[in-house]
Amino acid sequence: QVQLVESGGGLVQPGGSLRLSCAASIFTFSSYIMSWYRQAPGKERELVATITSGGSTNYADSVKGRFTISRDNAKNTVYLQMNSLKPEDTAVYYCYARSTVRATLRYWGQGTQVTVSS
Repeated sequence: QVQLVESGGGLVQPGGSLRLSCAASIFTFSSYIMSWYRQAPGKERELVATITSGGSTNYADSVKGRFTISRDNAKNTVYLQMNSLKPEDTAVYYCYARSTVRATLRYWGQGTQVTVSS
């Protein structure tokens, strides 16, 4: 059973930092494209950042220059370093995995709450 387990969320003041982690129980983790999504109350889920199996990254315009996605294939873990946090970054953050070998293999984590407030 594949599981994605996020951690690292919490309450932080504006301008602060958090690092989210997503540990994946996927045997072929290195072949998966990994992404972070977020969903704020009353809004649709949106893509925040993606990292390919080769390490290429892509970011939503709203987080460029503030967030960094990375992966450690030896630990089957993807990270999201979030700096200069703003109240509008408040959301539940979800980890998402998509296989590059079989398109039907896609998984979501359970989410972790990030609240940016003074």
